[in-house]
Amino acid sequence: MKAPDSQQLNSDTPAWPSVALASCRVPVLLLLFCAGAWLLCGSALGFLGSLKFHAPNLAADSAWLTYGRLQPLQQAAYVYGFAFPAAWAVALWLLVRLGRTPLRAPWLVVFGTLLWNFGLKVAALGILAGHATGFEGLALPRHAALVLIVAYALIGIPALLTFHGRTRPVLYVSQWCLLAALFWFPWIYISAVALLILVPVRGVMQPLVDWWYLANARQVALGFIGLAILFDVIPRFLKRPLHSQYLALTAFWLLALFASWSGIPDSAPLPSWIPGVSLVFTVFLVVPLLAIGLNFHRTLAGRYPEIWHSWPLAVAVFSLGCYLVAGFLTVAHALPAVHPFTQFTFFTQGKSFLFLYGFLAMAVFVGLYLASYDLIEGGLPSVGLMKTHLWCAGLGVILYVLPLLLGGLLQGRALQDPAVPFMDTLRPGLMALRISTLGDVLLVAGHAALVLNFVLAGARYCRRRMGHAAPILAAAAAEVRR
Repeated sequence: MKAPDSQQLNSDTPAWPSVALASCRVPVLLLLFCAGAWLLCGSALGFLGSLKFHAPNLAADSAWLTYGRLQPLQQAAYVYGFAFPAAWAVALWLLVRLGRTPLRAPWLVVFGTLLWNFGLKVAALGILAGHATGFEGLALPRHAALVLIVAYALIGIPALLTFHGRTRPVLYVSQWCLLAALFWFPWIYISAVALLILVPVRGVMQPLVDWWYLANARQVALGFIGLAILFDVIPRFLKRPLHSQYLALTAFWLLALFASWSGIPDSAPLPSWIPGVSLVFTVFLVVPLLAIGLNFHRTLAGRYPEIWHSWPLAVAVFSLGCYLVAGFLTVAHALPAVHPFTQFTFFTQGKSFLFLYGFLAMAVFVGLYLASYDLIEGGLPSVGLMKTHLWCAGLGVILYVLPLLLGGLLQGRALQDPAVPFMDTLRPGLMALRISTLGDVLLVAGHAALVLNFVLAGARYCRRRMGHAAPILAAAAAEVRR
């Protein structure tokens, strides 16, 4: 897989204005670098947490490093440290690129990025100190949650102003997805923080609000940005239009309608009609999934051999496959005939990781590397590090997800057999955990290659600046000596 050339990158933008790229260079690169650092930190925490399944006595004397604190911190580092900031960075770049307009108020985005990372650091210390909220996906302490709300406003408002100032009146489906995601996150996050942390609701309303937030955050606020990247990258590198924008918009509206209310398990401690309604909406997700799959299949028709000749296409198609497989697994997991065999097993963890990393992270990786060709002079310095990262990430996903899915099914079958003692039901998952730890190792190595590539790019930029400044400094020194 070779790196794309400039003609391929900008085949639909022959007169790309440098002023628009310059306007988003610092905010986007700052978001991406901070997201990469949190990704490396989160993957290291995940690796340490997985080791605790093999060696429970590891760091057992430190309360800060217990699994009950490492796991929510690892999830927060990945979701709020990497996934959201990296997705917003690529969204800003896409809004500038598709709208043919400079980024509005880039200094607000820079300040919002710094504030967001400050809030996350405070949250990380709070979680390690034992002040996590206990809600899945919303473990951040109260004071940190309030900081993140203000920080997102500083990032989201310039993005919306940029969308409003676009020079192309006709919207592409990627812009629809980006606009929806930018509006969706503050609505669901502020609502969930208000109902679960600031003024907590009582009883069964708490898990209901938490499940509602998780479904919307993953499927819409993050999922739409991942789909926006795929809708942009795959047709652009095939140099052919998307098969049907109307079919894509149909999938967009159906996902916005059905995904928001999916994901509540049949075993939830709620009135039975609520999981029943959620089951209906989850099953209806099959329709937009088939629409998306058919749309991309028609777009790729007759061009499948070209995938391996272009790394953006290869990674984007891999991400698309993970999205479709994770979606159908979500539907299957919700069915009453399947759910008893998959609940309380590693199957759920593998399915979630396939969506959040196999689909979202891989799509974001494509976007951030393509953005680097536009925003960094000469692109990233090492193509080898980029390939190492992408191969480690892809293989890491496979080695992490497949064992957990298969081990979860075997574990679920043993749990349903009354003749099998409970302790024996843990054995099928032991080998799955061991293999998934190898996936963690590959992910840590890949993320280190990603961060190192950006560090080398920053060092190269500093050397060039110093090289340009050297003659000026020498002339100034000579003038002083006179």
